[in-house]
Amino acid sequence: MDKDSTKSVFAEYVLPLNVSSILQELDHLKLDRYVKKLGVIPFIRLIVFAQVNQIPSLTDISLELEANESLQKELALDSISASQLSRKLRETPSTFLDFVFRQCVEQITRQVGIKRANEKLRRINLVDSSTISMCLSQYPWAEFRRTKAGVKLHLRLVFLDHQVAPDKVILTPAKPADKTQMDALVVVEPDALNVFDRGYVDYRKFDAYCANKTKFVTRLKDNAVIHEVIEERTVPDDSPVTREALVRLGSYPNYVMKYTLRLIETTDSEGKRVVILTNDMAMDAEQICDVYRKRWQIELFFKWVKQHLVLKRLYGKSENAVYNQLLIALITYCLLILIQAKVSHNGKLLDVYKCLRLYWERSFSEFVKALYKSPGRTSKGRRRCKVDNIFEQTVRQYIDGETEHLETVTYDLI
Repeated sequence: MDKDSTKSVFAEYVLPLNVSSILQELDHLKLDRYVKKLGVIPFIRLIVFAQVNQIPSLTDISLELEANESLQKELALDSISASQLSRKLRETPSTFLDFVFRQCVEQITRQVGIKRANEKLRRINLVDSSTISMCLSQYPWAEFRRTKAGVKLHLRLVFLDHQVAPDKVILTPAKPADKTQMDALVVVEPDALNVFDRGYVDYRKFDAYCANKTKFVTRLKDNAVIHEVIEERTVPDDSPVTREALVRLGSYPNYVMKYTLRLIETTDSEGKRVVILTNDMAMDAEQICDVYRKRWQIELFFKWVKQHLVLKRLYGKSENAVYNQLLIALITYCLLILIQAKVSHNGKLLDVYKCLRLYWERSFSEFVKALYKSPGRTSKGRRRCKVDNIFEQTVRQYIDGETEHLETVTYDLI
């Protein structure tokens, strides 16, 4: 932990943006070559501040900077117009912001590390996408329905010590199917296990993954055709797994898989049938079911960032501006994980986020103290009533003839 308590919380929070690799790339691309007022790194810091504080527009960001002396001091910037922010958001290359995001991911890997669930799983990679809906008249370049526009956030998450973190992102218009990005997101390392949903079912790619020993767990579509059942395996009576079989999928004249997959049937929390597919032949069937349930963590991640960061309200209308805003939102999330690791906080990331919003301009030591502050509530909560003791006491009173008080409406047994 940094012992320098004179730095502000916000300065510590955005400190990972000053690593040498990012500054060298910035110098190599010469992005600040002709800049007189707003450099790229101060711009990223300002938008990160806007993300954390959920400032909804560039105009509001400009007004906040103009009125907030503490923010001016942090950025060494007195004021900036909304039009200048718009131009910076539009003209900054998305490739550079993607590079910054990847550098943050590398710092997370070094500081926090990847959780190894056990010797068989090694590393779980969650793959999924989420659509950001937009108005078609304002964003015609992102059309994917007759009356709707949108972009897709294709993401790979990895498990950390007590949470998940983004590992790779691909931004596209919403129209292409999820499975078009499979090859870019699926990890082919031998100790990796890729988990994705039905939107990524592709029999040809499944055959390719089986051929190069890329492990995956997914869910079978309801309209999928089982070409051949090779073997039905015995399932214990007390197991949550209701069926396990070796199958080949596909149908003529479309495509029939060459390789065999494991088909595992179970039920969800509501009792609905769930059919899981995997090419991992060694892992226990119940464990595979548990692994697929972990896929829900990526849904919770999308819900978190959409609720606490600025993703639904866009700052710009061009494709580059939209992608840059989404990338900075992911950078903001990575910075939250890094500052949580810096203070060795094992609680919820939401607690770090809320504390950061309240203490961003104070000293770092105050932030740490507030984050680790013990609850002020001393009450033990609602205590359970000892019904058995009350019943025994009432019986004794009845036996001893002490029953007058029991016939009143004011007597409280408790």
